[in-house]
Amino acid sequence: MISCQTLVQFLERWAPKRLALDWDNPGLAIGDLSKNVSKILLTLTVTEETVEYAVKNGFEMIISHHPLFFKPLKALRKDTPIGKIVYKAVSNDIVIYSAHTNMDIADGGINDILAKILELKNVNVLKQTYEERLKKLVVFVPKGYEDTVRNAISMAGAGHIGNYSHCTFMTNGIGIFKPLDGTKPFIGEQGKLEKADEIRIETIVPENLLKKVVNAMFKVHPYEEVAFDIYTLENQGKSFGIGRIGYTYEPVSLKDFCETVKQKLGTPYIRVVGDLYKNISKVAVCGGAGSDLINTAAFLGADVLITGDVKYHEALDAKAAGICLIDAGHFPTENLLMPVLKEYLDHEIQQLKKQVEISIYNDEDPFVII
Repeated sequence: MISCQTLVQFLERWAPKRLALDWDNPGLAIGDLSKNVSKILLTLTVTEETVEYAVKNGFEMIISHHPLFFKPLKALRKDTPIGKIVYKAVSNDIVIYSAHTNMDIADGGINDILAKILELKNVNVLKQTYEERLKKLVVFVPKGYEDTVRNAISMAGAGHIGNYSHCTFMTNGIGIFKPLDGTKPFIGEQGKLEKADEIRIETIVPENLLKKVVNAMFKVHPYEEVAFDIYTLENQGKSFGIGRIGYTYEPVSLKDFCETVKQKLGTPYIRVVGDLYKNISKVAVCGGAGSDLINTAAFLGADVLITGDVKYHEALDAKAAGICLIDAGHFPTENLLMPVLKEYLDHEIQQLKKQVEISIYNDEDPFVII
């Protein structure tokens, strides 16, 4: 068994909630994170059928992509669709958690999966939505302990610049201090001014990792009172965003590319806007509903945007902007997350040597074409 809190830590390590768009509501919807579970059900959307299946098959936690609650509820009645789900889940002590736009935006999340499945190259974020804030950490260490402290803070996440890790700068100096009554100095004696050979270590830290890095520093630093400083930086941190844009390996007609999209996403139908004989090479993607990115994709020179839930006037907007549009459906462009999510959780749980069963619910696209 494993605690729901540990599972949430796994999920938020991959897709932190801070990445979610303002209107979104990811995270815990129902239940107790301290609960231990042995069976987990993955689903795109929590429906009454999903919960019923979980109850019948002994699943104690449901992890979904779409949040159960998007807007505040004014009432919770048992005779409404959402009320039935909530009552059924609560009465059977089922925990429900979701990772939504944070999973769309995260590295390796839905949009990266979509770009990978379509075999795009030179992939970048389509629209930036979040930039990591950076801090400068400076700590003073007695000579001989600099490697221990530097390694500890680096392993906790400090010192990453591009594709380089353990990036630090060190200078020699003299630390001056007087231990007062009640202290247990590592160097020197109470009541006597001490001069010690010290090393100043400075490095860069993402703001979200600062607490973890400082705690790692405290654990290995020999002084009972650690001298350290934290500065706010104007440096640009790592960027995250919604959608992806990349290139096909060679130009292909829109018509042929549509066949590829259907085959790769396992969908028998798509809707298309644009000249079917136009050559396609630069491709933008956004799983789910991303038609609000039409102008962004067009501005960045995309030949086509692949998304779902496209409305009539949005299709006209794409045509006017000179960009082709493939509506591959909400379900086919997002359900591809499920096997990747299962693989990720299986791996993380195996590292802890826990026995947990993870299954994927057999979601189906609600639309039927006749």
